[in-house]
Amino acid sequence: MFHWLEKNPFFFAVGVFVTIAFAGLIEIVPNFAEASRPVIGTTPYSTLELAGRNVYIKNSCNACHSQLIRPFKSETDRYGHYSLSGEYAFDRPFLWGSKRTGPDLHRVGNYRTTDWHENHMKDPAAVVPGSIMPKYTWMYTNLADIDTAFAEQLTVNQFFAVPYNKPVPMKDGSTTVVKMGGSVAEANALALAEAKEIVKDMKDQDVKDAVASGKIPEIVALIAYMNSLK
Repeated sequence: MFHWLEKNPFFFAVGVFVTIAFAGLIEIVPNFAEASRPVIGTTPYSTLELAGRNVYIKNSCNACHSQLIRPFKSETDRYGHYSLSGEYAFDRPFLWGSKRTGPDLHRVGNYRTTDWHENHMKDPAAVVPGSIMPKYTWMYTNLADIDTAFAEQLTVNQFFAVPYNKPVPMKDGSTTVVKMGGSVAEANALALAEAKEIVKDMKDQDVKDAVASGKIPEIVALIAYMNSLK
C-alpha cells in the first residue's frame, strides 16, 4: 500500500492532505465547541439589565462604542482582558461594533461606577473634557420598557433554552440563580427591586423619587446594563 503511494505522488499528496485535515478537525472542532459555551460566571441579563440594553440599542450607543476587545497589548492595557466568544453566549444581537468614536465598553463595569454613569450621561463634556458625546437628558424622565424586556426573556428562554431561574456556576465554585419573574407583574417587581439598589448610589432626586413611586427611568436601566459589562 505505502509503496504504491510512494510511486503515485498525486495520491500520496491527497492522502497526506486528508490525514492532516482529519487530524486538524479532531483537534480544532472540540475547542471551538468549548469556546462557544458560556464562560464560567457569565449569566443571562436580568429583566432590568435587558431593558437597559434595549435603551443602549435604541439610542445607537453601539454606533460609537464597540464591545469587542482584541488580543493586542494596546487594547488589553486600556480595556482589560481580551474578549472571549463564550462571554457573548446570552447576547442577541451581538454588539461587537465596527467603529470607536468612543472607547470600548465590554468591561466598563469593572472601572466605572453608578454615579459616574449618572453624571456622564447627563453631561459628558463636564465629566470628560473634549468629549463630543451628546447629552442624554431624556433618559432621566423617559421610563424603561420592562414589559418588552420580559417578553424578550420569555422568547429567548423558549427558543434558545437560556437558563433563567436556574443555578449558574460562578468563578469561586458557588452558584447563583438568575431570576426571571413568572409573570409580567413579578418581572416588574424584580426589576424595581434591582432599580432601588442602583439609585442608592445616584444623586438625582427626581430619579430617586420616580423609583420610590414604582417607576423606572431609562437611565437606571441603562446603568444596570453598563454595570453588568465585566
